Amino acid sequence: MNTELKPDYGIDAPGVIRNLFLCGIAGLALRGIVAAGLWSGVVVVPAGHGQAIRFQFGATFLSVGLVCTAMGGWMLWTSLVGKIREREALLDRITWRGTERVLDVGCGRGLMLLGAAKRLTTGRATGIDIWQSEDLTRNRPEATLENARREQVADRVEVLTMDMQALAFPDGTFDVIVSCNAIHNLYTAAGRAKAVGEVARVLKPGGVVLIEDIRHQQDYADQLAALGCGEARWIGSRIAAVFFRILTFGSLSPGAILVRKRA
Repeated sequence: MNTELKPDYGIDAPGVIRNLFLCGIAGLALRGIVAAGLWSGVVVVPAGHGQAIRFQFGATFLSVGLVCTAMGGWMLWTSLVGKIREREALLDRITWRGTERVLDVGCGRGLMLLGAAKRLTTGRATGIDIWQSEDLTRNRPEATLENARREQVADRVEVLTMDMQALAFPDGTFDVIVSCNAIHNLYTAAGRAKAVGEVARVLKPGGVVLIEDIRHQQDYADQLAALGCGEARWIGSRIAAVFFRILTFGSLSPGAILVRKRA
């Protein structure tokens, strides 16, 4: 019997998932109330001069309920199952020697960090984060190190508390830099640009950067190109990205870019 514990990479954006399910339940419940004849679903707004505007929300409640529940379910499945599969597919896009020095920007509980470490022999992987629990459940360095032990790569991994906008490494330190759903958590364009600038600075000439995120990928690609990196290669389906952009009214556009720094 195998008693080894599996790594636990947590649930991404737990507050967002909770709110999606709450909105979904509320939408479906209100649609049920309308269907049961307990309320017409009509809201009347006075428009002046004895006029009124009538809004019929019955169908809207159903749409909101279904969309929010589906999005919450997709995000939960991605956190528990899908992101491990996605990690392997992304990291397989990089040609590994095993001797690389790797940086994971916004490593969280170590999903990409430890996936990269498993591909190393004499190389070493460093993860940095500021450990915000609203971005990932139980997000703390101890959880990352415990996952490293469970993945049997603890000897190849170090974890540091550090802001991605001010990386405390010399220029050209890393052969490979990865980041997964982290840079968008900087809420200003200037902050994201500063983080991408730091990534370009500490990447060795000829090194590779892989960024997966739920939005802003084209901004990252343009900024990296302006900082001496080559043209970005899009990883993932652009059709799927457009679909999610439409479904979420522009909020989500998941995908990844792979960029090599000019030698």
